[in-house]
Amino acid sequence: MKKVPLLARIIIAIILGILIGSVATEWLVELFATFTGLFGNFLSFVIPLIILGFIAPGIGSMGRGAGKLLGLTTGLAYSSTVAAGLLAFFVAGTLYPFMLQGQNAAQLENPEEALVEASFTVDMPPVIGVMGALILAFIIGLGISRLKGDALLQVMDEFRSIIQMVIEKVIIPLLPFHIFGIFANMTYAGQVQTILNVFWKVFIMIILLHLVYLAVVYTLAGSLHKMNPIRMLRTMLPAYFTALGTQSSAATIPVTLKRVKKVGARERVADFSIPLLANVHLAGSTITITSCAMAVMYMQGHAAGFSAITPFILMLGVTMIAAPGVPGGAVMAALGLLESMLGFGPAMTSLMIALYLAQDSFGTATNVTGDGALTMIANRFTK
Repeated sequence: MKKVPLLARIIIAIILGILIGSVATEWLVELFATFTGLFGNFLSFVIPLIILGFIAPGIGSMGRGAGKLLGLTTGLAYSSTVAAGLLAFFVAGTLYPFMLQGQNAAQLENPEEALVEASFTVDMPPVIGVMGALILAFIIGLGISRLKGDALLQVMDEFRSIIQMVIEKVIIPLLPFHIFGIFANMTYAGQVQTILNVFWKVFIMIILLHLVYLAVVYTLAGSLHKMNPIRMLRTMLPAYFTALGTQSSAATIPVTLKRVKKVGARERVADFSIPLLANVHLAGSTITITSCAMAVMYMQGHAAGFSAITPFILMLGVTMIAAPGVPGGAVMAALGLLESMLGFGPAMTSLMIALYLAQDSFGTATNVTGDGALTMIANRFTK
């Protein structure tokens, strides 16, 4: 039997959570709350390990060889990711007061207090704080890039494999149950109508922002090569739809490589840039995370200003480096920043995961398609 895609499992979990939460008794909701509490604690424990396991080897491996092309490609990727996040911030800041009017602090001021509490909990303190993990990851990554030997890089690569296995075998399979429990609890507490009203509005806005972003980067790439950007985008469509189905930039690399070469990128530039960009360029995911985070904050009655969101976006562009090539990898890597920089609590984090995963495949498809435009820009400025 073919495995049910994660997006389908998330949708089923939300629907079942709403249906069961509307008829469940308090003791049953308390049982769900106990599981979500335990899972949430485990997630908090793993977050610093995810940051350390993916950022350190990502930075370490990027700092080796390839000279000018490496610097140009990573610079383009980071600039694109930050610009996409700022685009999402300005659009969301402009539209949310109208789109989400009435769905603010008056209805959802303190969701944790309204929800049914777990019958028991197990404390799982992280071995290191989020900011500590970020700083340590930067130190190790930069150190690896300067060392001549590969021993430490191999150790960190193996550590990354362990963390990725935890994500693939534990976190991702249990996420639908976690989201089911959250929505059952919110339905029982009478909050779910507000959540669903936000879902579809934010979803449509994010998809439109993805399209605007792709139009801009392909217009830039097309103007540099004197090519028709619409024709370039049309050539890249197979990569877009492949990523839409796989929800993985890494799994789409062969298709992306083939299509970007057909667009006109030189073979050596494409062979270097596409695998690198699949790990470090997450413009579509950044649009989604920024938009969803602002929606969740708006529902809590908190207005996210430019001074608060900009550092978050700048750090997000680094934190998601080499995010695991599994569905939901980007939001997993971002959870630490959401908690430490934007003050997200357990309920806000769970809602954020649900909002993000509901359209994860579209963000991944935008990342992959944007890789083609950045490769063509790099192709223009290298010999």
